[in-house]
Amino acid sequence: MAGAVQWVFPFSGLTLQTFIVFCATFLLACVVFKRSRNLPPYPAGRVPILGHLLALGREPPLKLTAWRRQYGDVFTVRMGMEDVVVLNGYTAVKDALVDRSELFASKAPMYQVDVMLGFGKDIFSARWSPEFRQRKRFASAALKNLGMKVGRGSIEDSIREEANCLRSRIAENDGQPFDIAHDVMVAVANIICFMAFGKRYDYKDESFRELSQAINTVSSELATGQIISFFPWLRFVPVVNRSIVNVLKENSKVQKVLREEISRHREHLDRENPRDFIDFCLLEVDQQDKVDGLTEENVMYITKDLFFAGIETTTNTLLWSLLYMILNPDVQNKVQQELDAVVGASLPALSHRPQLPYVNACLMETMRIRTLLQL
Repeated sequence: MAGAVQWVFPFSGLTLQTFIVFCATFLLACVVFKRSRNLPPYPAGRVPILGHLLALGREPPLKLTAWRRQYGDVFTVRMGMEDVVVLNGYTAVKDALVDRSELFASKAPMYQVDVMLGFGKDIFSARWSPEFRQRKRFASAALKNLGMKVGRGSIEDSIREEANCLRSRIAENDGQPFDIAHDVMVAVANIICFMAFGKRYDYKDESFRELSQAINTVSSELATGQIISFFPWLRFVPVVNRSIVNVLKENSKVQKVLREEISRHREHLDRENPRDFIDFCLLEVDQQDKVDGLTEENVMYITKDLFFAGIETTTNTLLWSLLYMILNPDVQNKVQQELDAVVGASLPALSHRPQLPYVNACLMETMRIRTLLQL
């Protein structure tokens, strides 16, 4: 081999080791500087390895807005080693996500999310495929059977009952300042838990406090460790991989609770009268009628989707709404006046929604200006 190299490059006296280093450097350069075909233009500021990460600065939305003015509604941003096409404006977004939705339906790989959710064994992180569509249809049908709908058989009564428990919990503080975040999370989680595995937690329950802390930690670490999604090999680098280490540690606590619940449901499964989401899933695992190859591991990951997607988003919406009410007392007074006029002393119901335009507008504005998930 060494003789062959010397024969090919006789003028340089190239050694085998130097030749290997040269080839490795050349291949790395090809990967780093490779530009995919048919992509929209790149903004200025792209550097090797990091792409546009430095150019985005501390306020990426502002930089993206500035680039839109310069490069138009569609342009490409290099995020580490990945190209990301940025869409702006109604026309571009509708063309991609509505008119040609099948082409853009799958999810891009995100290492931390993928490892937490079994690399596509759930619904949220799964790539677009027949299996994904089967799981999604099945989960939607099961949740509707459990009351996630408007009209007869709705879970609305359970939500109102939980809201009343939260109101009583707040009243226990007798007007003194306290941190409401945990109580709001318990109220939201109790609705999810009731649908997922047929139980609710007391607001002082220590086991649930540990579970909620694990969920919070996973969510926050996913946000702070986004660099690993762009450079997955960094998970092997000490200190830098702190976020993924914490995600795996806390994620195992959540999975332990879910696996215990699945085992408990398996022992007491009533095939004629499924009680909750896990029961419906276990029946499908046994029957294989609607979802090909569904396993108990899939059930665990799909149920975890309900926890992280349902608890985090709803809790964050409520907490941001409360904060904005505090910071804007004039808005708070208008919301209270509308509730007093329409609902009175009772609890709001879905039937009141058309009569509460200002309350609805405040909730929509909260979701517009604040990110509900930290991903």
